[in-house]
Amino acid sequence: QLQLVESGGGLVQPGGSLRLSCVVSGFTLDYYAIGWFRQAPGKEREGVSCISSRGTITIYRDSVKGRFTISKDNAKNTVTLQMNGLKPEDTAIYYCAANRDQYPTICRVVPHSGQYDYWGQGTQVTVSS
Repeated sequence: QLQLVESGGGLVQPGGSLRLSCVVSGFTLDYYAIGWFRQAPGKEREGVSCISSRGTITIYRDSVKGRFTISKDNAKNTVTLQMNGLKPEDTAIYYCAANRDQYPTICRVVPHSGQYDYWGQGTQVTVSS
C-alpha cells in the first residue's frame, strides 16, 4: 500500500523558515514523481513544486521561486521542501503527492492535482507575527 506522511509544519514568523518532509512507503522514489501542494482556507489546492523520479528536474510556482527548494533522498524514502523567507500568504495546509513518472517527466510543468493519484494527509503551515 502506497503511503505518504508529511511532517515539519508549524507556526513561524514572517521571514522565517520551515522544512517539510514527506516520507513514503510501499513504493520506491526511483520511479515516482513527487509534488508538493498547498491549500489555504477558502481557496483551491495549488501546486507548489515537483521533483522528478530521477531527481534531476524540479519546478516551482512563481510565487515561491528563490525561496523554496525541493530535494529528495531515495535511500531514506524522503522528499523535503525547504521553505525560507516565509510570508503570511504561504499559510496553508501542505500536502505531498506521488504519481508514477513518465518520459518526459510530469515535473516539466507546475503540478496540478489531477496528475497525482497518491496523497498524504497534510501538515499545517502558519506564517504570522
